[in-house]
Amino acid sequence: MARVFDRRSVRRRRLALAAFVVASLVLVSLSVGNPAGGVVSVLARGTQELFGPLERGLSRALKPVDDLTSWVRDSLRAKSENARLRAEVARLRQELAAAQVRVHDSRELAGLSRLTASAGFPAGTRPLTARVIARSPTVWYSAVTIDRGASDGVRIDQPVIAAGGLVGRVSSVSSHTARVRLITDAASAVAAQVMPDGANGVVRPSVGDPRDLVLDFIQDRRRVKPNSVVITSGFDAGGLASVFPRGIPIGRVVHVDPEEVELYQRVHLRPFADLEQLDIVQVLTRRPSVDASLASLAQP
Repeated sequence: MARVFDRRSVRRRRLALAAFVVASLVLVSLSVGNPAGGVVSVLARGTQELFGPLERGLSRALKPVDDLTSWVRDSLRAKSENARLRAEVARLRQELAAAQVRVHDSRELAGLSRLTASAGFPAGTRPLTARVIARSPTVWYSAVTIDRGASDGVRIDQPVIAAGGLVGRVSSVSSHTARVRLITDAASAVAAQVMPDGANGVVRPSVGDPRDLVLDFIQDRRRVKPNSVVITSGFDAGGLASVFPRGIPIGRVVHVDPEEVELYQRVHLRPFADLEQLDIVQVLTRRPSVDASLASLAQP
């Protein structure tokens, strides 16, 4: 029974409040255009004085609700804007990464172009550009896989170069890919010559350091100096030819070990090609003849 009474009491209060509000609006409307001292104006002012505290109280009571509504609206707007900005940042990062890749590839291709056009590089070769798609899972600097294969004219034992100089040779071929054994592989050996004095030797890898190659079997009477350039020596005679044609740059001499054996000296060189960061390479798909190689070396 008390609940029914409470409900009726609340209903009556709400109706009374609504009636007061309507009356206030009517009085305000009637006061427009009436003299300030008219009856309607007096009643309007009285009504405003009567309901002013109530209106202010309602405003204070409803302010937290308004603030909460504004906060929710602003939060949703900020969340939407944040998501848009995140998507924009991700897009810009992708564009930046793509631009950096293009710049890197352009530099690699420019380096290869300079190498193959340089004086002394083997003439008659037909470079085939390829991209490194995998590295050896066991020994990082022993081999790489490229995205060119037999269908592109790649064959076993063809030389492979990168910007700067020699990288290695093709060791196996499938239809669309090929495996390249690097000159830093433990089984690699490249016949080489020190320029300009002509000392001959064999370039082998230095264990554990892809930036260090060793030139062995240099006769002691041929003194090798630091900064000398080392190239592939190559030969082509009697139907037999070396894997690497003469004239491909390998590296530059950085250090000569003290004499360990009386007849030979051990020379360290740094490879011209960055074997740690191979991305774009070229396969020399056509071997030059010995005459073409000698002619290229004779160029000024």
